[in-house]
Amino acid sequence: MSEEETEEEDEPAVELGEGPDVEGAPVARVAARLTWPQERSRIVEKEGDATIRTPQGGRVLGDVLEETDTTYFDTRQSFVEAVKEVVGHGPVETDAE
Repeated sequence: MSEEETEEEDEPAVELGEGPDVEGAPVARVAARLTWPQERSRIVEKEGDATIRTPQGGRVLGDVLEETDTTYFDTRQSFVEAVKEVVGHGPVETDAE
């Protein structure tokens, strides 16, 4: 590998902004760490303490899942949709400095 290729790999692929931090992880990232299908109780055991991003700020996934009617998620998409039904859709709040 040449020196030029090494330098390019060290730089981020996307420039990050200077704005405030966003609390929590995207629900899709949490969903990607799991295998499907999955029972709600198993998700809570594995990832229930994870903080996810919502339009109202960060929320604990276990608390969000308690508000869903679904007890079994057959696909990642059904899980993400159920979470979004509870937390809503829209821009994510940022931490005020």
